[in-house]
Amino acid sequence: MARKNVLDIPVSELSEDDIIYDWNELSPTPPPKRISFFDETLRDGIQSPSVVDPPIEEKLRIVHLMDDVGIQYADIGLPGAGPRAYEDTRAVIKEIRDSKLALEPAAAGRTVLADIQPIVDISQELGVPIEVMAFIGSSTIRLYAEHWDLGRMLKLSADAIKLCKQYNLPACYVTEDTTRSHPEVLRALFLNAIEHGADRLCLCDTVGHATPDGVRSLIQWTQALLDEVGAKDVLIDWHGHDDRGLGVVNAIFAAEYGAERVHGTCLGIGERVGNAALDQVLLNMKLLGWIDNDLSKLVQYGLTVSAATRVPIPCNYPLVGTDAFRTGTGVHAAAVIKAERRGDAFLADRIYSGVPASMFGKQQEIEIGHMSGESNVIYWLDKRGIAADDKLVARIFAEAKATNRVLRDDEIWQVINEHRKEEQL
Repeated sequence: MARKNVLDIPVSELSEDDIIYDWNELSPTPPPKRISFFDETLRDGIQSPSVVDPPIEEKLRIVHLMDDVGIQYADIGLPGAGPRAYEDTRAVIKEIRDSKLALEPAAAGRTVLADIQPIVDISQELGVPIEVMAFIGSSTIRLYAEHWDLGRMLKLSADAIKLCKQYNLPACYVTEDTTRSHPEVLRALFLNAIEHGADRLCLCDTVGHATPDGVRSLIQWTQALLDEVGAKDVLIDWHGHDDRGLGVVNAIFAAEYGAERVHGTCLGIGERVGNAALDQVLLNMKLLGWIDNDLSKLVQYGLTVSAATRVPIPCNYPLVGTDAFRTGTGVHAAAVIKAERRGDAFLADRIYSGVPASMFGKQQEIEIGHMSGESNVIYWLDKRGIAADDKLVARIFAEAKATNRVLRDDEIWQVINEHRKEEQL
């Protein structure tokens, strides 16, 4: 049925579908047939030089929140890195087991037996299958720097995957810097990994080099290789970094182009400028209608990771930032206020917001500042049950216009208290 011309509909009869024209759906992209999420916060995320490796109590709280927001897989650590890494990995996986979380654990290691064996040991002790993320550099620039030869790389890879299969552990073969690797090298490495039992191939944008076009080219090339050799059960992962600011976008396109699982970290923490921000990937896929995860604890997840890793959240960070749903601008605030006074929560939550705050457990906030109108003041007072008499409104409004920022609550209360004292005289 043809869409009605919105100009022919009386304003009073407009529906929710009428009031927002969604250009995103003009040529809608069908959602991926399947998509899962792999959280690297506790491995790649804590490799950032500015991150504090959280104490085990915080890590346990974090994995529970991963499970709460519907993340299916998590890289718990690199147990071959040392005693603390081993003990933390073991403790987190034990918690996942004992709490019966749906979250499936993974651990990383180089394609050397000394890195894989600790994962095997933890799995054997706890009786939990741990996916092994066996990684090796694949780009020519890396091979040149390391003086590696392909024959040695193939043997290391084969031995690592064979050890995983010996103990029935899922094996994901991870090629670092895949997005700058020659297809001839990737073909040899991938076929070798498939031959020895790899369950997944993880395509890595290790230095944040790829654009969406590069993501498409690499995933389509990899899928064609899998089709060529009949490896229909081998799945494709996408692991992206954010050096060009494309981490989230690339992760979304990767899912669209055929990656079954996308990686990221909470708040995008990680090496250099970080990884794809998995919280933002989840947010966007929820709004696209690709997933139906309950994301009511997504904000709590971000705040918990921020506190645990000592990484501050920028005020303008999507969803979790303090300014995400906050405005002190008169025109913006007036529109939200008018919608609320109509009793239209849907309208109020979207009139100046592309992300509905209520969907994620937050709400629109109206502040008072130098860009505000009197409606901001009245709204602020009404929300706190304070009579908005003309003199008080004018006084607060004058105070706001005399500043170059948003007033703090204590500053507004000081004006209110002074006004009340004068009224009592």
